[in-house]
Amino acid sequence: MGLLLSVKHRIAESDRVMRAARYTTREDLMGRDISGLTIGIVGVGNIGRRVATFARAFDMRVLGHDPFVDPDELRQRGVEPVGLDELLQASDVVTLHCPRNQETLGLFNADRFAQMKPGAVFISTARGGIHDEAALADALTRGHLAGAGLDVWTVEPPAAENPLLTLDNVVATYHTAGVTYDARRNAARMAAEQLCDLFERHLQPARLINPDAWPMFEKRYAETFDEPFGDWSGQ
Repeated sequence: MGLLLSVKHRIAESDRVMRAARYTTREDLMGRDISGLTIGIVGVGNIGRRVATFARAFDMRVLGHDPFVDPDELRQRGVEPVGLDELLQASDVVTLHCPRNQETLGLFNADRFAQMKPGAVFISTARGGIHDEAALADALTRGHLAGAGLDVWTVEPPAAENPLLTLDNVVATYHTAGVTYDARRNAARMAAEQLCDLFERHLQPARLINPDAWPMFEKRYAETFDEPFGDWSGQ
């Protein structure tokens, strides 16, 4: 949301103008409100659903695409479930929160950017390589897209000559979106809670990456300790 606000309200651009004392008029840096816009979230996991909550606080319409989440569950996570093509065509802002894997590597190429609405904004705090940087730079340079907020890069940090870094309508950070004292503390706490659930409370951890593997874990546990998982009678 910080990247989006900075792009639409031209905050970083204004900062650069002030530091260089290149003042003209305020209207030369006139931005746009995000209230009432449609935001499309690609990947509606823990982060994507939080973005949906924040977007609704700004009175945005929220679309979501995640092929691994049931449509009813997507609605519970605060998004209107749509296909990727529909999301690209309907969204004023497209923001990526999906993992980088075989299905998503290079997912946002020149064709995907061409599908986006003219004047739309592209945001990624996911992983480098999901979007094609050269194709994005071309879409921005041609004026098809109005701006981009990028926290992730194919090579991190990106080379100084990366064409995206030459564009005023790009807000660039170097994978620092989650680098806060609070985020690090929360990550440590969540990891500890997972371990406590597993070893102290004998509960299935809340954040399993692969739930399909859980029955095999229970089987192996029972074979190893001669009691079902969750049965503390032997202690």
